[in-house]
Amino acid sequence: MFWKFDLHTTSHIDTLLEKEDVTLTEVMDEDDVLQECKAQNHKLVDFLLRPQCMEDLVTYITQEPSPDVEEKVKYKYPNISCELLTSDVSQINDRLGEDEKLLMKLYGFLQNEPPLNPLLASFFSKVLSILIGRKPEQIVDFLRKREDFVDLMIKHIGTSAIMDLLLRMLTCIEPQQLRQDVLNWLNEEKVIQRLVDMVQPSQDEDRHSNASQSLCEIIRLSRDQMFQVQGCSEPDPLLSTLEKQETVEQLLSNIFDKDKNESAIVSVIQILLTLFETRRPAVAVSFSVVILEAVRPRLKDFHQLLLEPPKKNVMKTTWGVLDPPVGNTRLNVVRLVASLLQSNTHSINTELINLNTLGVILDMYFKYIWNNFLHIQVEICTAMILAMPPAPTEIQPDTEQERARESILIKHLFQKCQFIQRIVDAWSSNEKEQAEGGRRRGYMGHLTRIANSIVHNCDKGPNGPQIQQLISELPTEDREKWDAFISGQLADTNKRNTVDLVSLRLYQDYIIIVDPGLCQAFSDYQMQQMTSNFIEQFGFNDEEFADQDDVVDVTAKGQNTKDRTELGQTLGQRVKHGDKHWVSHWVKQTLGQHLMDPDL
Repeated sequence: MFWKFDLHTTSHIDTLLEKEDVTLTEVMDEDDVLQECKAQNHKLVDFLLRPQCMEDLVTYITQEPSPDVEEKVKYKYPNISCELLTSDVSQINDRLGEDEKLLMKLYGFLQNEPPLNPLLASFFSKVLSILIGRKPEQIVDFLRKREDFVDLMIKHIGTSAIMDLLLRMLTCIEPQQLRQDVLNWLNEEKVIQRLVDMVQPSQDEDRHSNASQSLCEIIRLSRDQMFQVQGCSEPDPLLSTLEKQETVEQLLSNIFDKDKNESAIVSVIQILLTLFETRRPAVAVSFSVVILEAVRPRLKDFHQLLLEPPKKNVMKTTWGVLDPPVGNTRLNVVRLVASLLQSNTHSINTELINLNTLGVILDMYFKYIWNNFLHIQVEICTAMILAMPPAPTEIQPDTEQERARESILIKHLFQKCQFIQRIVDAWSSNEKEQAEGGRRRGYMGHLTRIANSIVHNCDKGPNGPQIQQLISELPTEDREKWDAFISGQLADTNKRNTVDLVSLRLYQDYIIIVDPGLCQAFSDYQMQQMTSNFIEQFGFNDEEFADQDDVVDVTAKGQNTKDRTELGQTLGQRVKHGDKHWVSHWVKQTLGQHLMDPDL
């Protein structure tokens, strides 16, 4: 019988700790030291709380290991020390968070000259982050008393772990009032302005990247927080500073009034794209006007970047030489243009037309035939121009009402940029090359969708009459070529692309366009049999591994989810049994209802 024997095993650490002269390194050499600490072994915790042990643990994570130590074990003790200090044992948190001597020793790591050791920086950041979460009042009070804290954070922003620590301070401090106090403090310390100053040619790429990422995350986190905590009366001061016109103007001055630097330019564009994000449309309108006004005078500078980007070396590829290659700068400028077009602002549209920016972008599209990153952005630009209603103007006299209903972008695209002619010519040129044994050009798939977008918006879009009028005004030869193209090559291509309509992949693509929720239901159906077999074989499911607080009540998802699930199962069964007629009818009918949905 089992109870006749004493099967209780004493931890080796307990035995070790009974020695009077046991050292911290001896304890850390034990394989189960972390497990015992997290299990709150009281002997081990009491040992670690000794003043000398706590000081040594902090020393390990803040001081460079001796160069004499063998490389493979060089960071063994710093790593274990970090894990012990962040094991979330309340006694350790209390001792570390309330002992100013230990905190000063920890803080001293920031006072080292850059660059910081990235591994030690990650240990430091992890320890301070858990203290911010567990002892927010004490840690915030300690940091606010350090006059050089913000200076040091900005000084070391090129180290990713320090950037993470800064963002941690913005997201993990509770209660709300304390978080607001921290935001006000950081704003008074001009942390936004200091980060903006990091994004300029005189700084290195790591600082550009991390400062830009910090600003982007501040924008997203602050907007999400503002949306979630609607009862909060105080605005986010950091977000307000970032959305000011002078802040955006300073960012643009950093990259245009000094030497061209690709890293700085791309970093600033990333910030602008984040400012233009409309994940919460209801709160995006007011600030976007201010930002657009700051960007508009600089459109000529962005346009010049498309013509003369920062110098790049010639790139040799398997199919030819790129001189110059597209480059990250020009690709991001095109992304910015797509974002600006989405705002559908008359002054912005007019400036793009005057500069002929769209013409330059189309030139790049047809020149760089294998750069699909560029092709998709150009497709997005043209699709928005064709589908958007004309941008409202500030003054629209009654006599100009009819003219105001016309899109100046579409007129520019069809007349100045010769949109139709270039599509037909590129298609014919590609067919000629293929007939001579050449390869199909890399932009042809996007060109097919662009041509189909013209045909669709000509028939059903809000700009249909204008597009029809512009096509009718083409020279006779060009108009006849277009008519022959859409009834011939384009129709044939569309027919070939729909031959395999019953394939699961293509059906799923259509479902993604129409309803992402339905796509998920369809995928769930496809995985259902495999998942069932898996559970039968192994006897468990994912819910057994989830915390009870994380288990979602399925009934709370609403009738829409239930309907999607049933439709996904029906669709899956029809596809499985090869019912092509039913599925084709469903796709055509559903797409017809959703293609004009403005949310798609």
